[in-house]
Amino acid sequence: MKYETVIGLEVHVELATDSKIFCSCSAHSYGAEPNSHVCPACCGMPGMLPVVNKRVVDYGMKAGMMLNCHINRTTTFDKKSYYYPDLPAAYQTTQWFAPVAVNGLVEIETAKGKKNVRIKQIHMEEDAGKLVHDIREDTTHVDFNRTSVPLIEIVSQPDLSGADEVEAYLERLRDLLRYAKVAECEMAHGTMRCDVNLSVRPEGSSVLGVRTEMKNMNSIEAIKRAIEYETARHIDALENGTEVLVQETRRWDDIKGKSFAMRTKETAGDYRYFPDPNVMPVVIDDEWFDSIQASLPEFPEVKRARYTEEYGLSAYDADQLSKSIALCECFETAYAVCGNAKDSANWMISEVMSILNARKMTYDMLDINAKALGELIKLVSDGKVGRANGKKILAAMFEDHGIDPAAYAQANGLIVSNDTGLMEKVAKAAVEADPKAVSDYKSGKEKALMALFGKCMKELKGNCDPQALRTVLIDMINKA
Repeated sequence: MKYETVIGLEVHVELATDSKIFCSCSAHSYGAEPNSHVCPACCGMPGMLPVVNKRVVDYGMKAGMMLNCHINRTTTFDKKSYYYPDLPAAYQTTQWFAPVAVNGLVEIETAKGKKNVRIKQIHMEEDAGKLVHDIREDTTHVDFNRTSVPLIEIVSQPDLSGADEVEAYLERLRDLLRYAKVAECEMAHGTMRCDVNLSVRPEGSSVLGVRTEMKNMNSIEAIKRAIEYETARHIDALENGTEVLVQETRRWDDIKGKSFAMRTKETAGDYRYFPDPNVMPVVIDDEWFDSIQASLPEFPEVKRARYTEEYGLSAYDADQLSKSIALCECFETAYAVCGNAKDSANWMISEVMSILNARKMTYDMLDINAKALGELIKLVSDGKVGRANGKKILAAMFEDHGIDPAAYAQANGLIVSNDTGLMEKVAKAAVEADPKAVSDYKSGKEKALMALFGKCMKELKGNCDPQALRTVLIDMINKA
């Protein structure tokens, strides 16, 4: 019998706010000392009342709009009751009865073409703390830094049917949320995590099979491996009776390449949801709604089309630039200054991205003065600064955002000189020092000329017109 896999995802995304969802503690604690970003409110101390962070609601609405959701104009917070050591109040403040966004749709590219994945809802909630297990001391420590960090949970319908579709869906969510600047979506930092709900059924059946959930998956590769393993486990159980499938939560062990049962799966009734009396309903009026809608960015595919149609860029260049909203914004600002889209794209792709990669920075971490970049590109394209020296100026711009490219070039002797006398002097010295290269060039070996040219450029520190130097050098060789 042939089987098909049915998958729905619950994607937890940490919002890019400065403070937590219900207090003023910093929301940025990655790498910080344990329990250094906490206060009585986010530690669940009795008598402490929450205050909703408006930016969290802004980002929840914006995420919903990016995913084609209906925005609930009145959204409420609820208590989800369960006891676990990393949840100091013994309940989580989340949304159940009136989440911020519902009934969305995300289009993904699959091997079989485009596919729509339905979004059931997006709800805002607070994160839990983190348990740190010390096997040497046989002790578990609790770090509350992450407690009350704002999250959105994006719940899909069971519309995905394999690991490749899940990968495409997660990458699409990541791209859209990064473009909207509502989240970092960096799985390695834990700012995007995923629960995988999976079942298997006979091909063509409309009846869902027994569902299992794998919690807190934090890399796409691990998710793909877990889906493949769990699908095989379910089919083996159905075909060969190796085990009785039950609805449960499982833990994925990426080292062993297996999933292990944690607990039977809870239902909504087990969590005893009820409205949080300490958090008033949030009413979204027309002015607020319209302001968020007006702030939405172009979708990545819209930017790609505009870059090729309006700016004349190649499909490759447009695709590279649209990998990140930070790259797009830097490119567009630089182009507006220098007036040359192709030059701007070349500098972004070959030089700026190269520096980011060398520094192990994501493209979204790009932080340079884009206007100054445009001025630098114009200096190079106008022949006032050589390309090699332009790269030196760019590297300095990554260190100091206040650098003026023209002033920096002047102060550091990087301006191109048209001093013919100096070029003749350097060319003559190069020719006299390497008679073999002169002989080789005269016998038709073009590489010999390039070798001499390179020596001259090095001696002149790149501060000359390349074409003028080439002319001077050939003239000097012909005289030799």
